[in-house]
Amino acid sequence: MQKAALRSLLDAVSRGDIPVERALDQLRDLPFADLGFAHVDHHRSLRTGLPEVVFGLGKTTVQIAGIVREIHSKGTAALVTRVEPEKAEALVKEFPAIEHDAVARTLLLKHGEIQKRGRGVICIVSAGTSDAPVAAEAVSTARAFGNEVSELHDVGVAGLHRLLAKREQLYAAAVLIVIAGMEGALASVVGGLVDKPVIAVPTSIGYGASFGGVTALLSMLNSCASGVSVVNIDNGFGAAYCATLINQSGLSQ
Repeated sequence: MQKAALRSLLDAVSRGDIPVERALDQLRDLPFADLGFAHVDHHRSLRTGLPEVVFGLGKTTVQIAGIVREIHSKGTAALVTRVEPEKAEALVKEFPAIEHDAVARTLLLKHGEIQKRGRGVICIVSAGTSDAPVAAEAVSTARAFGNEVSELHDVGVAGLHRLLAKREQLYAAAVLIVIAGMEGALASVVGGLVDKPVIAVPTSIGYGASFGGVTALLSMLNSCASGVSVVNIDNGFGAAYCATLINQSGLSQ
């Protein structure tokens, strides 16, 4: 339940428009709903400002559908990440209104129009085309949470002029997510150009010595650009979540 919805319910009770017993019925699933295979956290948006998101990997199609249905039934958009293609196909058939981003591997079942809530723009910057799935996950997540997003792709350090040609786009952002594999140097470069927070995402892209993203992770952790923070390998969702909290800080939810 969103704060605005809860406030509206309590106002209606105080005015006498809704009986107390009816309000209790609406609140009976707080703090969570027990589906047997999952405890869906309806209280999360009240605590953190953002609703629960479904991590699809490892869950069955039936489990994902049950959780999505429960979240959506309470007036909240349902976002699912890391959805395998065959599961996504089945879920699209079950929920015709659901939006599937095959590159991002996400599903989004909206509940009305998504309200824009960010203070500024989240700029998502990726080094190479091979980083596209992680970048797309970050884009999908940031937009699902009500942020305005700009994108800047294939601007890695192997051709630094590509990035510098778009520096006004970097300067205009309130927070930046920088995604890179190989040696992960792009995060430090961007961090040295802007006066805004940079969230770095190492990806598992690279040859053998990249160690599945560990090289980029360590490079980003050792960045000499002071404004760079780092999330886990391939974690576009986590970066977008953190960027959302920064972009929406100080706003009423």
